[in-house]
Amino acid sequence: MKYRRLGSTDLNVSVIGIGTWQFGGEWGREYAQGEADAILDKGHELGINLIDTAECYGDHLSESLIGDYISRRNREDWIIATKFGHHFHERFTRTDVFDPAGVIKQLDASLKALKVDYVDLYQFHSGPDHVFDNDDLWTALDKQVQAGKIRFLGTSIGSNANIHQTEASAKVGSRAIQVVYNRLDRVPEEQVFPSCQRQDLGVLARVPLASGYLSGKYKPGAVFSSTDVRHRHDAESTLEKLKEVERIQREEVPQGVDMASWALAWCLKHPAVTAVIPGCKDPEQVASNALAAQLVSEPHPQDVKMTKE
Repeated sequence: MKYRRLGSTDLNVSVIGIGTWQFGGEWGREYAQGEADAILDKGHELGINLIDTAECYGDHLSESLIGDYISRRNREDWIIATKFGHHFHERFTRTDVFDPAGVIKQLDASLKALKVDYVDLYQFHSGPDHVFDNDDLWTALDKQVQAGKIRFLGTSIGSNANIHQTEASAKVGSRAIQVVYNRLDRVPEEQVFPSCQRQDLGVLARVPLASGYLSGKYKPGAVFSSTDVRHRHDAESTLEKLKEVERIQREEVPQGVDMASWALAWCLKHPAVTAVIPGCKDPEQVASNALAAQLVSEPHPQDVKMTKE
């Protein structure tokens, strides 16, 4: 495994993280505690130390599965990133909660679900600019940092081109940007990544496999179940993406290289990207994701060396 410094923080994160939206039940299946344990144990075995979750992946459900696991392991082995801003009602249905009092209530609920005293990264979750620009919100969050409940603040931008929230990061104390970035969606390269590099912001690339399309497992015409979030994607757009994936696999992926591993490594080669946070349905997918670290050989500006005692 390789590790990189997350922006201007003192967090050294594995370049491969574990995204846990799937634990909330919106990717076509429900997870028992033992299944979540097996995924996280495999990650730990392979040197992964970064978990990304959110308050609205289920009603703190993903956080609760992680919390039960963490309570039986060494908290210091993990860097836990979660988010705020949405209240989960039922599958695919949320309402926004960005008022300061509501956000602090969410933070306390997240800490309770995660069974921890603090989170390493607390991220503004895909909210509009007008609520991001509320100074009272960031003042309230800074007080939680001072109280030790949050180590660092971050921003998960909803639009891949949201330069407003990216550029304002230094002002509000946000140290990292989470953004959709993958071989099918390179929009952040235009403005967001240069801004991150200027400000020394960490970058977490979410959806690095383009909702699994870049795994190479799905062919044009693939149909997803009604409980799978991909069922809600525009059918014509999905068809075009899968056709493009076939072209990429044929023309860009080296012979004998797993496409999913290649796609993750492709993201990690950009000098702005700190880590990728792919979802994973089982320990085998965790192992496949981790292989991507071996495909990144060029020096990176955020590389750090980790030693185990």
